[in-house]
Amino acid sequence: MRERPRDLASRMAARRKGADGYVRDTFTLPRDEARAKAREYLTRYPKAGYMSAVESWRELPDGAIEFTMRRLRSAD
Repeated sequence: MRERPRDLASRMAARRKGADGYVRDTFTLPRDEARAKAREYLTRYPKAGYMSAVESWRELPDGAIEFTMRRLRSAD
């Protein structure tokens, strides 16, 4: 069975070490839910205290949004 690019990307992201001090959380959600999740994340981990940001995002063929949020671990 061939591995889909999405599966490979997820597996590689899980291996990534947090050597840069950031915690990363990746989500795959429909567009409206993705927007709400990003707002919730930024409310919970404000940029001023956690340097939070949407690190990357892409639209998948089915219309869902895959995105990675990051925040500083040291601020926990």
